[in-house]
Amino acid sequence: MMKFKKLISVLMAGMMIFSLAACGGGGDSDSSGKSGEESKKGDKDYEIVVVPKDASNPWFVRMDTGVKEYAEDMGLNAYQKGTDEIDATKQAQLVQDLIAQGVDAICIVPVDPESIEPVLKQAKDAGIVVVAHEGASLENVDYDIEAFSNAGYGEFIMDNLAKAMGEEGVYTTMVASVTNASHNEWADAGVAYQKEKYPNMTLLEAEPRVESDDNGDTAYNVAKELFKKYPDLKGVMGTSSFDAPGVARAIEELGLTDKAFTTGTGMPADNAELLKSGVVKSLTLWDPAQAGKAMISLAVKLLDKDEITTPLDLGVEGYTDINFREESKTVLEGSAQIIIDADNVDSFGF
Repeated sequence: MMKFKKLISVLMAGMMIFSLAACGGGGDSDSSGKSGEESKKGDKDYEIVVVPKDASNPWFVRMDTGVKEYAEDMGLNAYQKGTDEIDATKQAQLVQDLIAQGVDAICIVPVDPESIEPVLKQAKDAGIVVVAHEGASLENVDYDIEAFSNAGYGEFIMDNLAKAMGEEGVYTTMVASVTNASHNEWADAGVAYQKEKYPNMTLLEAEPRVESDDNGDTAYNVAKELFKKYPDLKGVMGTSSFDAPGVARAIEELGLTDKAFTTGTGMPADNAELLKSGVVKSLTLWDPAQAGKAMISLAVKLLDKDEITTPLDLGVEGYTDINFREESKTVLEGSAQIIIDADNVDSFGF
């Protein structure tokens, strides 16, 4: 059955690539697109692939650790496969290759949600389960898992920035790119929350949002120019795991420690010295290893034809009491946010 299914998947993928008009969903399929007979396979027969934004980013190296641990613990054929750089076109091509390969499930962290949509539709039309993370705007997925409410996380980051800034002064927001759905949701929520809770803080009107390209050197260079151009700039709300560390380098180099502040998402071990030095007061985080495990856990449930009801327990820390986002039937939100500071940074083990 497996070889037959993979042959069918290859044929379907070829048809979609050369004649999109020939594509169509299986009329008798459920949300995963699998037939009843195929759904009865044992878990070990499933091939589940996690596709990160790229394979070299420390964030996704940590996710790979979780994927490997979960695959071994659960006896699953699950693994992570990423591109050599953050590139939406390369990610789309990788997903198309997996469609042709005939995998059972694709768990993806999208580089550009809008551009990956047509490819994910191809995956679903081929009967492949699609689970996303950091892709709340995606339509061609079975489900998207968020580590938390995106609005809540944006407020969480803003609380940390406001505390560092003494709840007053001019700040701006930094995202990997203006097409990154999650980063912009966090930034939007943070700004809205600031206006409500911290009236003595002001968003930099001239440049309310800047991009880091998910690159520490870019974040550093952009921040350096901002602080030089706007002497009254006091804070930068980062979102990418490269933002706050890059901005902190600029703050330190310009002699602005304890005068300018930044916070955002970051890895503990990579930022231990920055936190201990006081250049960065705190960072926020969810463990990407746990997010990888949660995606696979949900993919298995879908392949097993389990009913997805909430509150949902995926058996993964931070994802044991998951609920649907308000007015959504596909976005599931956990409660996996963490604060990292000088006192606890050495306790995480990664």
